[in-house]
Amino acid sequence: MIIEVKQLSKRYKEHTAVHPLTFSIDKGSCVAVLGPNGAGKTTTLQMLAGLLTPTSGKINFSHLSKRDMRSEIGFLPQHPSFFNWMNASEFLQLSGQLANIRKNELQDKIEEVLEFVGLTSAKKKKIAGFSGGMRQRLGLAQAIIHEPKLLILDEPVSALDPQGRRDVLELIQSLKGKMTILFSTHILHDAEQVCDDIFILKEGQLKWQGKLNDLQEEHSMDLKLAVESNVAQHLEQLSTSNDYRIVDDTTAFIHIQHQTEGSHILSALLKNGAVVTHYELVKESLEDAYLKVMEQ
Repeated sequence: MIIEVKQLSKRYKEHTAVHPLTFSIDKGSCVAVLGPNGAGKTTTLQMLAGLLTPTSGKINFSHLSKRDMRSEIGFLPQHPSFFNWMNASEFLQLSGQLANIRKNELQDKIEEVLEFVGLTSAKKKKIAGFSGGMRQRLGLAQAIIHEPKLLILDEPVSALDPQGRRDVLELIQSLKGKMTILFSTHILHDAEQVCDDIFILKEGQLKWQGKLNDLQEEHSMDLKLAVESNVAQHLEQLSTSNDYRIVDDTTAFIHIQHQTEGSHILSALLKNGAVVTHYELVKESLEDAYLKVMEQ
């Protein structure tokens, strides 16, 4: 575990931007903070990055060794700002100096991160002439030039076109395992592409946390069931509390929470003499599961 957060909150006068949050992040993991605009994602990330003082709560960095943890954190804001009169190399020179990288190491670091983000050929180009995707890749370069243990990215692909989005997501994917990554997004597909775990925020509250795969597994599914005839009568005999939908005389969909429920229903039907001709578990899509969490 690299971060442990306990009862972290942020309040602005009468408005609570983030209600008390408690969660932990494992070292080396890639975590997405999901939620719509206004959910508290940016506020939460800024508190973790040391850019915003929490109203209450504690943040413990268990695997970061230095007293000022910000030196071991890389941060890319949602809308990074640059000195447009600089070129990419000059900007990274400044970033490296601010990060206290040794002078005899800095030039090699600059060349290394420029190559990593695909900007070597544009290193002498003025930032004013950069596209949105190039600016975002340069922002990522400054966030990793000092080899942070924790990389925090706020909506790193939200303003990019499809090609730029794919390029940045691929860069994030290639950083996995080298550092712990925490990034925010309101696009479920972005999280699905690169992350291991997710936190879902809504109106400043943590609605769900866990493995991405568990989100789909944890939420309900349908059992598609077919018998020779009178499916409604067979289901009435079960006295089941599960919701179900009759399709026709032979087929029904039964709403279940766990796969074992389906097995119990099948056993009961067979015990009551039903001739079952079709049995299929139909899982919800990841998007459906996410929307159910948001509706809670």
